[in-house]
Formats: sequence, C-alpha cells, structure tokens
Amino acid sequence: MKVALIDDDKSARTSLARLIKSAGIEVFSFSSARDFLEDPIRNQVDCAVTDVRMPGVDGFKLQETLAQTLPYLSVVFITGHGDIPMTVKAIRSGAVDFLEKPVDDEGLLAAIRRSAERSRKQKISYAELEDLRRRYELLTPRERQVLVLVTGGLLNKQIGYELGTGEKTIKVHRARAMEKMRADSLATLVAMAERLGVRPTGGDFSKAKGKLPP
Repeated sequence: MKVALIDDDKSARTSLARLIKSAGIEVFSFSSARDFLEDPIRNQVDCAVTDVRMPGVDGFKLQETLAQTLPYLSVVFITGHGDIPMTVKAIRSGAVDFLEKPVDDEGLLAAIRRSAERSRKQKISYAELEDLRRRYELLTPRERQVLVLVTGGLLNKQIGYELGTGEKTIKVHRARAMEKMRADSLATLVAMAERLGVRPTGGDFSKAKGKLPP
C-alpha cells in the first residue's frame, strides 16, 4: 500500500508520516498539493491524505483536480479547523473520511485502508469503462445506431423500419456490434450500453416505438 501525505505543516507531516510507516504502509510526503500533482508518484499511490487549508492549492481544489486526472484515487481529509459544512462538502465530493487534528491514530489508519481499498476497486472499474469506450469507438455509425435501438428494446424488424433498411441487414449490423463489443448476449450488450450512458432518445423511436411495421 502506498499513501501520499500532503500537509504544509512540517511537524504535523512528520508525525503523521511516522504513524503511517509504523503500520507498514509506504508513505510519500509533500508540503504542498502542487508538489504532489507534479510528482510521477501520484500515479502509483492508493490513497491521498491531505490537509484542507493550505496555501495555493488547498485540499478541496486538490480533490477537484484529482477527480479530473485520477478519478479513481480516494482522498482522506485532515484539518485543524473543521466544521459541519466543510465536512459535508468533503464527503459529498467523494472523500472517504474527514478527520480533525489531532487525529486518532487508529481512526486515520482505518480510513487509509478503506480509502486504498476503494481506490483499487475504482481503478479496476475505471479501466473496464475505458476498455468499453475503446470498443465502442470501433463501431461504425450504423452499428452504433443499431446498438442504441436494440438496447432500447426494439426488435430487428422495428429497427429496420426505423432506419429504412432490411431486417437481414440489421441482423448483420447487430452481430458485428456484439462481436466488436465482445458481448455474448443481448443482456450483456444492454449492460454495456448502460455503463457507457448510451441510451435512445425520443427521436430514435420516431417511427417504430411501440409498434411493428405493417
């Protein structure tokens, strides 16, 4: 387990680093959020423990930046000046915990372990989603149209009517879409579309929704 510790207070940083190391956890200390963001180690850590109030990039700004650059990395906040609104903001933004200084040793270590576990799970989920997106990019525009309509519940005949083509052609596009997406069943394809946020709009059913063509 690797942890990034960000705190501009040197004495607090040294004390917390000693505690984390005593639990057999590798820790990398930084005096500012900017130093952490510019260090390649940011891509290797399982958790970021950060003070809230720091000059320059504060803890909340760091959290916002990580959400864009390392969305799977979980954060534990520590502060000497916490309040309820601050705590609520941190948790709603995805923080694993919000601890006040002086922190309880076991409480901090428990929060770090929870954070690292969540980061690992989210990293796997994020990698899977990126792989799905790459597969989706391989589809032709027509295959994407068919995917949207078939996962929206339309039959091949309805899709053909909607797109102005034959049912046999739709079957070919559907088979190719499933092959490229590596979907072994319609249920799997629907689940993939849901994860990708690919959903039919009202316009996708302008002709065929709720009826078969004559």
